[in-house]
Amino acid sequence: MQSSIILGMMIPFIGTTLGSACVFFMKGEMKPFIQKLLLGFASGVMVAASIWSLLIPNIEMSDGILSFIPAAVGFLFGMGFLLLLDQTVPHMHLDHQTEGHKSSLSNTTMMILAVTMHNLPEGMAVGIVYAGSILHNSEISMAGALALSLGIAIQNFPEGAIISMPLKSEGVSSQKAFIYGMLSGIVEPLGALITILLSSYILPILPYLLSFAAGAMLYVVVEELIPEGSIGTHSNIATIGFAIGFVLMICVNDDFRCSIRIKNVL
Repeated sequence: MQSSIILGMMIPFIGTTLGSACVFFMKGEMKPFIQKLLLGFASGVMVAASIWSLLIPNIEMSDGILSFIPAAVGFLFGMGFLLLLDQTVPHMHLDHQTEGHKSSLSNTTMMILAVTMHNLPEGMAVGIVYAGSILHNSEISMAGALALSLGIAIQNFPEGAIISMPLKSEGVSSQKAFIYGMLSGIVEPLGALITILLSSYILPILPYLLSFAAGAMLYVVVEELIPEGSIGTHSNIATIGFAIGFVLMICVNDDFRCSIRIKNVL
């Protein structure tokens, strides 16, 4: 159990690290075809994970006629928090990757700050789901938590690349550019760890936190991933990637439900 939680916490950070490592292999920016496929796939995984791993368990663990209230309230707060973050933190979108190569070093620093700040609530979302698993909540599956980590990691891959590669174009060595890109993702496992350590205190508000995480995740999908996958050429590739990611999550969740049914029968 502990090894699975540690791995789940580190997967998003690994995604950022692998993206940052592109600075050693790519001479130019990431191919639009690959970027859009990754954006679409991450969108599909994150939408499905937000529904099955966060919102549905939230509603099922809430009793009464008004069981939807924690889901609705937390979701709106999650959306509002990311909206506020977007308005207050200097922010550059992934579709500015080409412009990033021509930008000043200060603009790249702004990008590092923006990505780092956006990674914090994502890390907390992972921590919230794993905290629910640790608290032995039957509605929160380890498979669902792992899928959420995977979706965030896929989203983090291009983020790591668009930090490290512009830094290299500005004269920073490949090693330092890689380190800067990698460090932008370190807040994710730290945020997850802090949330898990506080798990005993969050049980009464767990439904609100789960839906808060769902709102934050879906804000990233709607505001960032889907628009960036739809602009320019190869937009159909992003749609195909979305379908693949979503269907993959259907299969993962169905396999988990089957395993639970078998255990209950035995």
